Amino acid sequence: MISSVLVANRGEIARRVFATCRRRGLATVAVFSDADAGAPHVLEADSAVRLPGASAADTYLRGDLIIEAALKAGADAVHPGYGFLSENATFARAVRDAGLVWIGPAPEAIEVMGSKIESKRRMAVAGVPVLDRLDVATIGEGDLPVLVKASAGGGGRGMRIVRSLGDLPDAIASAAREAASAFGDPTVFCERYVEDGHHVEVQVMADEHGTVWALGERECSLQRRHQKVIEEAPSPLVERLGGELRRRLLAAGRAAAAAVGYRGAGTVEFLADERGDFWFLEMNTRLQVEHPVTECVTGTDLVGLQLDVAAGKPLTGAEPAMTGHAIEARLYAEDPAADWRPQTGTIVAFDIPEVSGHFGAASTGLRLDSGVEAGSVIGTHYDAMLAKLIAYGKDRETVARHLAATLRRSRIHGVTTNRDLLAASLVHPSFLAGTASTSFYTLHPPASLVREHPRPRLAALVAALADAALERGSLLPGLTSGFRNVPVGYRRRVFAHDNSDIPVLYRFIRGGGIEADGMDVALIGATPDRVILEVDGVQRQWTVGRYGADDDVRVVVDGPDGSLELRRVPRFTDPSAQVTPGALVAPMPGTVVRVAVKQGDEVTAGQPLVWLEAMKMEHAVHAPAAGTVTSLPVTVGQQVAQGTPLAVVTADG
Repeated sequence: MISSVLVANRGEIARRVFATCRRRGLATVAVFSDADAGAPHVLEADSAVRLPGASAADTYLRGDLIIEAALKAGADAVHPGYGFLSENATFARAVRDAGLVWIGPAPEAIEVMGSKIESKRRMAVAGVPVLDRLDVATIGEGDLPVLVKASAGGGGRGMRIVRSLGDLPDAIASAAREAASAFGDPTVFCERYVEDGHHVEVQVMADEHGTVWALGERECSLQRRHQKVIEEAPSPLVERLGGELRRRLLAAGRAAAAAVGYRGAGTVEFLADERGDFWFLEMNTRLQVEHPVTECVTGTDLVGLQLDVAAGKPLTGAEPAMTGHAIEARLYAEDPAADWRPQTGTIVAFDIPEVSGHFGAASTGLRLDSGVEAGSVIGTHYDAMLAKLIAYGKDRETVARHLAATLRRSRIHGVTTNRDLLAASLVHPSFLAGTASTSFYTLHPPASLVREHPRPRLAALVAALADAALERGSLLPGLTSGFRNVPVGYRRRVFAHDNSDIPVLYRFIRGGGIEADGMDVALIGATPDRVILEVDGVQRQWTVGRYGADDDVRVVVDGPDGSLELRRVPRFTDPSAQVTPGALVAPMPGTVVRVAVKQGDEVTAGQPLVWLEAMKMEHAVHAPAAGTVTSLPVTVGQQVAQGTPLAVVTADG
């Protein structure tokens, strides 16, 4: 019997497993790195064990330390969550050898499915459709585009799309480097890249008594950098093409699990096209990030079923079927407009309205699975995902619009997130029609989906009025500061957005009105954290939040048309804070993994010069203009802070 469970993970998935354990009366044990010492998953557990260090390699990837922690804390079972060691057969064996229950599939199944090369061979034998592997030495123009993929691991790491033969060697080298860093295995391979494909996957659950369930399918076609952003069940593609495709997909999922003697929860991933053809991609031998949508539409607790199967219990009753529709949106600390660059910082506000359940199976309405709270610090050591918001209801369009509206009303301050992009994606015509494919963000870049909402000048006026109310206590129509014979002069404040200054000029006039430079507005009321204006004849309201101090105060304006973060511009600028013209600075803290130029080299605009590794991904830093590299102060392996100069390019002329 299982009485105490250690989760060998962190963040949202650790909290998710703990929730089911609490409902079952099981004790919970957390492990944590120094960077996670105050994290919510640590505070929620019955007991916790520190793993000294901050990097994943020193902590969550140290199986020996995790097993030692489980034995020390009296746990009798280990749940790996997803990522880290969840698909590591050596770790699974070590857990069993230590006399602990492994809440996952057999190590042998993990090994087979952990190799994309071997797993495809097994699937072909089992009659599951696969894409042929390409020989790198013989790839020609007719094979393009091709996809370079890491044999081990997943999550989009170690993957590159190649559309030109000249780019193939660099893509293979870069993918191998990223795969070695993320999974400890640099093996990569190539296969044909299917344009406009749909990512459809089958959730399976199998016990040791020979029963294999296929709990419906999910579609995860909206992706960036081959990582999923929005997931849903059932699949719009399958719903559109008909039940025969679903029957074949679920049968292929069961066959894949049976071919390796699978036990526990797993996901068989396929690439499908509009004709109804599909091919095996990989099998994730663990719980998936997107498992809540399956829980919602099938009424199951997948973590609970994992616990049952690990304890040797059989799956009983009929195979669960899907009812209704569920959509999950992943909230990331990233800037989609800046090539999805991960963001770091402290979350000063995290308010998601109308949530009806947290980490709950089959909850109706809105469910929130979050790894963070207000006050959480987002660093560079781990994945950039903050939380998942899941909406569940009877029909797909209502669910999508409900989820988008909730995202728009959410207040997430302190770090830039993909919130506005998620809201815009959910109501895009191609998404609502169910035709969006894996090329969605190529066809519809973030800049085309998320425009400047609210308008920067209007947001700056709102921020200025809220600041004025902060000084006075409140602002109301008719509020005056004494009799004057001459009109009151304009007040001036300056805010910055996207490296551009926005000067705000406004003044109060007789009768309680307000004049703002070039804007048709009337003041209804303002407090330090809320402003109500009549704009072009329509009354609207915004909430205002502030954080920071001294000369680095950020003001966040949230309203019906989105959110905008502004920075107060101080009246005087310290000359020592100026950056050398032409300097490329680190967009985030990270490690320099590659430098492609040397001092004195001529470069072209947009040419990648330096690569940083942060949050498990490589990020290229490009030349801002054509010119000469006149300074190169960094070397490979160097740790750099955000804002550190990486190189200086003196522009031509």
